[in-house]
Amino acid sequence: MLTRRYFIQSTTALFSASAASPLIAKTWPTSSQKTYWDSQVTPFDYDPATSNPWGVHDRFLPRRVVANDGLVPGDIHVDAVARYLYHIEEGGTAMRYGVAIARGNLYEPGTYAIRRKVEWPHWTPTASMIERNPEYAEFRDGMEPGPSNALGSRALYLYVGNRDTYLRIHGTPQPRSIGGRASSGCVRMIMAHINDLYPHVTIGSTAYLYSAEDSVTARS
Repeated sequence: MLTRRYFIQSTTALFSASAASPLIAKTWPTSSQKTYWDSQVTPFDYDPATSNPWGVHDRFLPRRVVANDGLVPGDIHVDAVARYLYHIEEGGTAMRYGVAIARGNLYEPGTYAIRRKVEWPHWTPTASMIERNPEYAEFRDGMEPGPSNALGSRALYLYVGNRDTYLRIHGTPQPRSIGGRASSGCVRMIMAHINDLYPHVTIGSTAYLYSAEDSVTARS
């Protein structure tokens, strides 16, 4: 359980996606295929601060915000109440994104290490996911990458020590779920947004998923 509270204040906008096990795939998309899919999930004339073909609330669009002193650049903090993900930057700022979190008691607050990251990942539902959602059974051997894949365009894999928790921060083909409780344990992001975040996340950085009681406090 996390006990420390982090306070982050919103400032100017930036102007310029339980999840799957790491499937040992027989095939992976080529660079050209990934580039084509990226173009499919990125709006025309994309501006992170204003593009919103998904119809989400404006507060869930990417914003650069000011972070309190003492936060480690590169770390991620997820506010379970406001449905925000903060990626801490050098110089005391952070990028804030809207997210969806898990349904009911499937949300798992904790401190995790990002030990793996994948562009256009495969997805394999766990046995418990199939039990809760029998329609997932057709994907028990894995769902191929692509814009309709449950993990979307990018996935950050969360570990505790060397143990894969099967929790992910990932893109979603259901962008209208952002701001709600929708997943089986993971943190969902709009695909264009996680595509922006992905290259700035380093392996070994820490992801803090806060409970409602210990959530990040933000003022817009």
